[in-house]
Amino acid sequence: MSRPILIYIDADACPVKAEIYKVAERHGLKTFVVANSFMQVPRDPMIERVIVPGGMNVADDWIAERAVEGDIVVTSDVPLADRAIKAGADVIAPNGRPFTEASIGMALATRNLMEDLRSAGAITGGPRPFSPRDRSAFLSALDLAIVRLKRRGFGAATT
Repeated sequence: MSRPILIYIDADACPVKAEIYKVAERHGLKTFVVANSFMQVPRDPMIERVIVPGGMNVADDWIAERAVEGDIVVTSDVPLADRAIKAGADVIAPNGRPFTEASIGMALATRNLMEDLRSAGAITGGPRPFSPRDRSAFLSALDLAIVRLKRRGFGAATT
């Protein structure tokens, strides 16, 4: 019996939760919606709401302590993505961009540079608005990650 694929959502600012729920249901995957405040989730035994205490990186820590090879983490938080990749999980940003071992170093460097610029008073403009194209790219990336994990022997959850 293969280990089930689990999906962890860094949910506080995730714009693709509804899409994740649909894809997870189609594939029979357990999904954890992790946030530091109450959030509506569908009434489904395969979707679990996890409310963590408030505080810096508490939701990230909860996810990073559990995500392992065969799991999928959905986050735009680069340090969390780095931790999840090091644990062997597949990581996808809500815009569909996969974080990988090959790309995470540059993503961390860019994040740190932008943080330094902002702390020095530079106006950096922030991320571009989320678009339908981002949503579509995310759905493709999520399906691809699930198919790739199933080929590697991971599977659906058993209820």
